Amino acid sequence: MINFKRADHIQICIPLERLEEARIFYTDVVGLEQIERPAFNSKGYWFQISDIQLHLSTEDALPRTSRHTAFEVTDIAEARRHLESYGVEFWEEPVLPDRTRFSFIDPFGNRTELLQFTES
Repeated sequence: MINFKRADHIQICIPLERLEEARIFYTDVVGLEQIERPAFNSKGYWFQISDIQLHLSTEDALPRTSRHTAFEVTDIAEARRHLESYGVEFWEEPVLPDRTRFSFIDPFGNRTELLQFTES
């Protein structure tokens, strides 16, 4: 058995030619704090999200899939308004009884779900 403690980081991929655009999107639009990334041979950026990290790396663009990461937020309506103000694309999620949620698609085809638990 594996006893997991917590998620440490999530990596998403961006086409190399759009890496700087991705850095700007994740700092200026999403509002993440960029942190130092070790000097790897590959290109990329790291960001802090609460107690985990988001790592951007590079690879050729792939078709959109349902693969995604989900983050709990404190105010789902405010998160949506914020992203709408930047014209971010949304992916509506099926309704679940104990949470309000939606996903957004970054300019590079990566899907991220945001959710807020509700009282049953």
